[in-house]
Amino acid sequence: LDLIKNKQVQAIIGPQGSAQADFLIHLGDKSHVPIVSFSATSPPLSSLRSPYFLRAAQIDSSQVNAISAVIQAFGWKEAVLIYVDNDFGAGIIPSLTEALEELNTRVPYRSPISPSATDDQILRELYKLMTMQTRVFIVHVLTTLGSWLFAKAKEVGMMNEGYVWILTNGITDLLSSVDSSVVASSMQGVLGIKTYIPDSPYLDNFMVRWRMKFQQENPSAHNPTLNIFGYRAYDAAWALAMAAEEMGATNFTYQMLNSSTETTDIDKFGVSLNGQKLLQELSNMTFAGLTGNFRLVDGQLESTVFQTVNINGNAGRGIGFWTLENGLVRDLYSFSTSKYSTNIGSIIWPGDSISVPKGWEIPTNGKKLKILVPLKDSFFQFVTVSQDPNTNTFQVTGYRAKYLR
Repeated sequence: LDLIKNKQVQAIIGPQGSAQADFLIHLGDKSHVPIVSFSATSPPLSSLRSPYFLRAAQIDSSQVNAISAVIQAFGWKEAVLIYVDNDFGAGIIPSLTEALEELNTRVPYRSPISPSATDDQILRELYKLMTMQTRVFIVHVLTTLGSWLFAKAKEVGMMNEGYVWILTNGITDLLSSVDSSVVASSMQGVLGIKTYIPDSPYLDNFMVRWRMKFQQENPSAHNPTLNIFGYRAYDAAWALAMAAEEMGATNFTYQMLNSSTETTDIDKFGVSLNGQKLLQELSNMTFAGLTGNFRLVDGQLESTVFQTVNINGNAGRGIGFWTLENGLVRDLYSFSTSKYSTNIGSIIWPGDSISVPKGWEIPTNGKKLKILVPLKDSFFQFVTVSQDPNTNTFQVTGYRAKYLR
């Protein structure tokens, strides 16, 4: 409020998360101030249809076709969706479900987990999942909850052979910030979709300069790194600076609106006289950024490539890519005759297995089916019950017993 009302800023870079975006987007619309977010990735924000909200990040739903391509490539017919129960988590679920069902992959269950879930609550949900036939789980959570989830999954035996775990980029993009002991002990064999950042001299040069400056200001820091949000924040700031430069010498002022119906601080905002022009310059901005080509399409960062990774050791090992044109491929310069081919690198699955899991199992820890046998002296050809005098146990024979076995 202070930035717009008193400082009369011309643009705002933020907010950091989707949860805070609604209010800030409303302020930007009212005051004609572009809001440039590098980390609010939840799809529902697009439904606000705010002309002054620009997403300098890939929307979460942009990866759903990459995920469904992995599912289709290995022939799995069902997948359970596990997600954090908030705006970030729930936002991707409709588009992910639709992408899977278009390829005839059924979603038999959705598992929302509270971001403040206790260990016992997570365990109860995992035990519920173990009673289901499906063994393919797609996980869309952030790193803190993800660490707890996989530690508990390991504890109950859900990281053994036969299970399939696929991560969205909510964790995979930030895997370096996950406790390495958790990754090494509880996440082995997991697949993930990761935002692809191409190597470039520009990125290498930036990281050298950034590390030097960071260590000057933080002498005790060892081997500092930036995650993708740091790169995007820099690209967003660079885009805004270039857009302002394109506008030339301009008097950046507000027009104050007089209204007798003003009742709140928000109603007393002025309107930026240059907001529309600045918005246009930002929307048309293209350049080679830290994360690749910076280009906004329909108000959000264009995305055409994702990397597929397989977690082994303390990190994710690249095994291929997904592109809009070719689907799953081993490298970016190869061509696939099918968008759902398994032409990617070798995979080590949970349980240190190299065999592709079939994606389902008959649950052995659910409720047992009880079958009652009538003790009637008739129809012996169908069922006969005899008692062993030594063990006092009953033995059931006959056609029906043989059929049920």
